[in-house]
Amino acid sequence: MIVWISFLIAILLFLALDLGVFNKTPHIISTKEASKWTAIWVTLSFLFSGIIYWLYSNDYISNPDGLKPLAASLKYITGYLIELSLSVDNIFVIAIIFAAFRIPKKFQHRVLFWGILGAIIFRGLMIYFGVLLIHKFIWATYVFGAFLIFTAFKMLFTKEEEKFEPKKSFVYRILRKIIPVTTHINDEHFFIKRRHITAATPLFVALIVIEVMDVIFALDSVPAILAITSDPFLVFSSNIFAILGLRSMYFFLANMLEKFAHLEYSLIAILSFVGLKMLLHDFVEIAEWFSLAFIALSLFIGIIISLQLSKQEVS
Repeated sequence: MIVWISFLIAILLFLALDLGVFNKTPHIISTKEASKWTAIWVTLSFLFSGIIYWLYSNDYISNPDGLKPLAASLKYITGYLIELSLSVDNIFVIAIIFAAFRIPKKFQHRVLFWGILGAIIFRGLMIYFGVLLIHKFIWATYVFGAFLIFTAFKMLFTKEEEKFEPKKSFVYRILRKIIPVTTHINDEHFFIKRRHITAATPLFVALIVIEVMDVIFALDSVPAILAITSDPFLVFSSNIFAILGLRSMYFFLANMLEKFAHLEYSLIAILSFVGLKMLLHDFVEIAEWFSLAFIALSLFIGIIISLQLSKQEVS
């Protein structure tokens, strides 16, 4: 319990420093600044695998699966890479949402900051119930595995024309029925008062849509990491580090999202792999190093091919 509390306090401290110190004044985050923070979060995420090794070596945290320290570290890194790769689709959707509601670049960080807080809460709940289901009902593993393979096939055969339109979404329509919505943006405020009526600004609308979309994406990512491990701390920590790095990665990739349009095939390969791993876990035992190597290689090949194809399309 002490480890859990310490981890959550550290995350909240990071977020407080982020908004209260490093980004106290709203500003447009440059590619250089975003690349610096992306490097920092990725480095911290990989360094945390050393802390995982230390925690499991000294039995400072409950170890329900009886994992050895090295195995726990490898599972954490594998889970982190899965979450990081699947968050790429999230970045595309965030870009569409910001464009649809015309959110100025200097206010986008604030929206994503509060989005992170919501994501931590919702991911925590989904992980808790996901782990509970797997431990209580053996068949839940097969359901998650089948769902991941279904998602992979859906991604493979979905037409490119079927694009997400935030203003036509169910979330946006429901929100407008609950609270007045204005198209006016008043600095970084989520609500403004107009003629004695409190109305939600486009920043708040974008925040809610992003939160709901994150929950939808978590329906894929949480079962995917549960295929690697059902250890609650490993699942939660890898998820959180991937989410924390999502903001800086968004600003880093914002100006070159089209270059990574073909990365979806890597995500399909990863989802198919972890889905099959869940379905066949009683018959085939896959080594941790192989899972990590497959996911890392899929991601690497996808990035290289996307960059090459984008160069050919430009030329």
